[in-house]
Amino acid sequence: MITRAAAAAALCLSCSLAGAALAQDGLKTIRGPGGGKIVYGEVMGESTDAGAMGAVLRSVHAQCGDRPEVGQLFQLRGTHSVAAFFTATKHTQGDAKLAGMVIVADVAPGHPEAALLTDDAERFGTSINPMLKSLFAVWHPGGGGNGGPGASGRHGSGRVMAMHPVSLPDGSATASLPDGWTMSPQSGGGTIIAEGTNGESVLLGYPLLAMNANDPRVQQTMRFAQGAGRNTSYARALYYPYGAGAARTFVDLFQMTRQRSGLQPASFQLADVSPLPSRGMEQCAHLTGRVDAQDGKGQKEFNTVFCTGPLSPMGQYMNLAYHTAVPVAYADKERATIGAILASFNVNEAVVAREAGALAAPAIAAIHEIGRQVEARIATTHAEEDAQEASVERHWDSEDRNAQGFSNYLLDQSVIQDNENSAHGTVWNNEAAALVKSDPQRFQYVDTPDYWKGVDY
Repeated sequence: MITRAAAAAALCLSCSLAGAALAQDGLKTIRGPGGGKIVYGEVMGESTDAGAMGAVLRSVHAQCGDRPEVGQLFQLRGTHSVAAFFTATKHTQGDAKLAGMVIVADVAPGHPEAALLTDDAERFGTSINPMLKSLFAVWHPGGGGNGGPGASGRHGSGRVMAMHPVSLPDGSATASLPDGWTMSPQSGGGTIIAEGTNGESVLLGYPLLAMNANDPRVQQTMRFAQGAGRNTSYARALYYPYGAGAARTFVDLFQMTRQRSGLQPASFQLADVSPLPSRGMEQCAHLTGRVDAQDGKGQKEFNTVFCTGPLSPMGQYMNLAYHTAVPVAYADKERATIGAILASFNVNEAVVAREAGALAAPAIAAIHEIGRQVEARIATTHAEEDAQEASVERHWDSEDRNAQGFSNYLLDQSVIQDNENSAHGTVWNNEAAALVKSDPQRFQYVDTPDYWKGVDY
């Protein structure tokens, strides 16, 4: 079995652009002094910086089997080059994460050259500066000179600050953070929350589970939450219309979470909203602008990737935010560092899945106990309300089942049935496909309505 570390190392090598877009006779390779790989040379068949950048990214896509997610373009100080950070995933090798940087420079009219710096995403934050220094010691696009330029220009980014790897205590996620930054105790379950020395903040993989307020079944739940269920978790849920658009959904859900924490509404000024390539039924967008949390600390520049998953049969949908906020006074200097933090984030889906399973049983039992208590109180006053509560119980059970199905979808897992042993099991999608293909009479996929309570959810 390939480990995540081995898969990441293989990914780093397989996605190194070897000969795909760069001229073979001018191709040069450097090993990063702190890890990673650098490949640079002339881009074949391209005469513009934009064409060269596109060719390099298409090559990464072809080598990795995943379209790179690319950040904002910026210029490197002291050069005529254009650069961008990116991330990619190797789905065929344990979903290992790759982070990288592409630099394109028109070193001669109509003859652009490019450099590609790649590393395991968990290490990229610490290896990028040594790689840049090594690259610009031998490659001088537009007068960069020895020692390596910093990032600035029309999307000024500054140099990437010294960083170190951090890991959640439960092993569910890792990232690289600048020295001096602290990780919040609220981090866990695949989410990293951290704060910087100058008032910076990051939320990596922050989940916002919402219920579609336009769904009649959800509206019934909302009425229950406002009445007999006002002390249940349903009263604390996020109810919001599905499909309202990435920017509006992000801002409104963000404001709802602040309100539930007793905080004042934040002031948002959106500068740009750009859709990102979707994966399956997930829709993502890149949001930039300024936000004032009304805490006396002034405006911050935010840079956010916000993703919304599909609706579950019972009207739930998961949102994930990768959100950064930097005081305006430091934003230009730290933009490249923020990009490196985002690129370094990596989730261990297996750990998250185990934690979710361990938490599910007591949480469901508690909800049902609350329901039984509510039912008993209602029964003493009105028989019709007692019947309504029984309906709510069935609704809860259905939601539990469908929530597990949605969780399996997010984690690339499937439930299969072993007909010989009359057993169910939840396994990764590739393992499920292999079992069903090997013996379709014995192994079968299990649809969400047929999940076994206490086993599958």
